[in-house]
Amino acid sequence: MTVSATVDPNQIEGDRLARRNAFLLAGAQAISGALPPAIFATGGLVGLMLSPDRPALATAPLTAYVLGTALFTLPAAALMRRVGRRTAYMVGAGAAGVASLSAAAALVWGSFFLFLVAILVIGGMGAFTQSYRFAAADTASEGFRPKAISWVLTGGILAAVIGPQTVIWTKDLTPPILFAGSYVALGALSLVSMLILSFLAVPPKPATTNTAPVRSARAILSDRRFVIAAALGVASFSMMNFVMTAGPIAMVACGLTQADAALAIQWHVLAMYVPSFFTGSLITRFGVRQVIAAGFVLFLASGAVALMGTSLLHFDIALILLGVAWNFSYVGATSMVAALCEPHERTKVQGLNEFAVF
Repeated sequence: MTVSATVDPNQIEGDRLARRNAFLLAGAQAISGALPPAIFATGGLVGLMLSPDRPALATAPLTAYVLGTALFTLPAAALMRRVGRRTAYMVGAGAAGVASLSAAAALVWGSFFLFLVAILVIGGMGAFTQSYRFAAADTASEGFRPKAISWVLTGGILAAVIGPQTVIWTKDLTPPILFAGSYVALGALSLVSMLILSFLAVPPKPATTNTAPVRSARAILSDRRFVIAAALGVASFSMMNFVMTAGPIAMVACGLTQADAALAIQWHVLAMYVPSFFTGSLITRFGVRQVIAAGFVLFLASGAVALMGTSLLHFDIALILLGVAWNFSYVGATSMVAALCEPHERTKVQGLNEFAVF
């Protein structure tokens, strides 16, 4: 029997490594990824608690989280280039653990400023977490790359449950201070994430060294393909974030409970990540543009449902549609960015993309 000469043993081994890394990164995503839904379920409510005389500042903690991610995207990318993804990810998880405990202390002391700073730092961890999907693509073949990205995002399914359920089970552990126990628990989750990330395999160096220079930021930003992919990521993430941020506060204002709000975020985050089981396959079969277009159609459907009423069912359905819309559009945009990266400039291109999004 003749063996086809087109089979590359190194590529087969590369996909084995990609599968191993994707599995570990999915686990880290499940733990580290639990922090954002917990923060979005509680941040606005904590903002109201700590600034009762200035309700307009209620969403300031959520702004601090997103701002922290934006501020740390480029430094995170630089750290990954310098010390490698594994060490950089562990640093990010450790910082999030310290910041979570600081947030709990801020609640005990009633310090709105300290709480904002702590959430800002936790948001910085998000800059590392967001790149997990790119790390999974580092050693993947072109055909496996969309699936590797989707595999990592499936870790968000567990995160969607772990985050809100952590809030529900720990919010009353430190009476009369609501949510302080929740942030202590988030600190513990960050340490678990550090442990998982310590097993991440460093991608092997290629046999030949690429001596091509890394493009300047201006050159990357002038690449039409990058501009389109980044713009799609910006649009999908900002629309999702806009509605998710307001959701819990709006629900409580409409007479629903804090537990209702936390569960609505749980359903929303599940909808963000459950489709990852098949989004990569959909991209492979139908093409990335078609999947992204379907995502934006679902954004329109989410907005339509949200405008129809303020019952629990309206909130839940709108947030579920919002999550699926984000998954299709964001995974698609991520695949576009991953496809245009040369190996020697991955972290720089990806860092610029994350900075643009956040």
